Amino acid sequence: MERYRILKELGDGTCGNVYKAINTETSEIVAVKKMKRKFYFWEECINLREIKSLRKLNHPNIIKLKEIVRENNELFFILEYMERNLYQLMKDRQRPFLEEEIRGLMSQVLQGLAHMHKNGYFHRDLKPENLLVTNDVIKIADFGLAREVSSLPPFTDYVSTRWYRAPEVLLQSSSYTPAIDMWAVGAVLAELFTLCPIFPGESEIDQLYKICCVLGPPDWTSFPELRSASRLFDISCFDITPANLSDVIPNASLEAIDLIKQLCSWDPLRRPTADQCLQHPFFHVDMSIPRPLGDPLQMNLSSVGPEPNLELNLWDFGTEKDDCYLGLTLAVNPTPSCLDLFPAKMASKSQGAGTDMFCPGFQDHSQHSVFWSLFPTDHHQISTPVDSSLSLSFSTIPHSTIGAPQSTGFGMTSLQTNFLERPFLAMSSSFQQGRCL
Repeated sequence: MERYRILKELGDGTCGNVYKAINTETSEIVAVKKMKRKFYFWEECINLREIKSLRKLNHPNIIKLKEIVRENNELFFILEYMERNLYQLMKDRQRPFLEEEIRGLMSQVLQGLAHMHKNGYFHRDLKPENLLVTNDVIKIADFGLAREVSSLPPFTDYVSTRWYRAPEVLLQSSSYTPAIDMWAVGAVLAELFTLCPIFPGESEIDQLYKICCVLGPPDWTSFPELRSASRLFDISCFDITPANLSDVIPNASLEAIDLIKQLCSWDPLRRPTADQCLQHPFFHVDMSIPRPLGDPLQMNLSSVGPEPNLELNLWDFGTEKDDCYLGLTLAVNPTPSCLDLFPAKMASKSQGAGTDMFCPGFQDHSQHSVFWSLFPTDHHQISTPVDSSLSLSFSTIPHSTIGAPQSTGFGMTSLQTNFLERPFLAMSSSFQQGRCL
């Protein structure tokens, strides 16, 4: 250890103390973990699960073990240095993380976790303190409780910090799986949004109660093999109404809420794996490509399948002011998603150009419809009888495979008018039968 000079202590754990140090030969900054127990034989050092797992796991999001030193019956791990852990990062935050930041951090954790599980290990102690961060890079650390996936039960039930401990561990299951890591990921993901633990239990019983308050009590008969299923049964006897997770985490998107619900499932078999999580929409919300919008008077979309045709003819309107106002409405129901074709801002832009939008009483309904309203820009200027014809054809296009909403296309076969001002053609996303006067 003469090659390493200790700079300061970084943390004091159950198994050892961690220091920041410098390699005096290379000037490299490293982390040194000094184990608290004595090691009298080299064989017992290399058989430690922490050493075996770190020597096997080589991944950008898993802390790297550089060297092992045994000196005077003391054991030292020389590890790559990281500036802080995720708990410190959250504690120092003055504002919540942006969802893009959370997505970037959690995708790295899941990639490291997927590599770990594929190579036959599960961590058993995932928590913010064991996720180390430098700049935008995060790495899984502290493999002191890591275990082989293939190892045979019984397993110890005192693993992971209580707030991130899966229900099957709290209920003293004699056998559990890497799904306990996925529960911890769900708890950490929720905490990144709120900056406080989602299940802050003060004891194991209180921990189960806190989980029930958020998720609701499960069917306790689903855990027949658990040694302490009576704990869950006692809690389930209370009338506990589960919280709305969107109210608990108000700044999370619907995709994030769905992922947290899946990860924090009472049933470990229902929790997604790390690879499955990376395929969740939460990590792909920016992948959809919106369909470009064109000029509605110039769009001519080809139809697929049968094409419904509608024809509207307008003629013989008088010269009186009331007669000259055309408030006719045409309604069809081609697709539920067609309302997204023309956003409200397009109508507002037309209004800014001098077009008056009547029909202020339109309201949205669950049955979507498409409307075309034809009327002059300024009916006070009409001084001659109106003799106009309009033919509209509507067609539907299939649902896009790139995430864009369905749309409706149309083509104008003829538009003849002797209005002094050009009529305005508009689409509305609400339904009202009859005239709009």
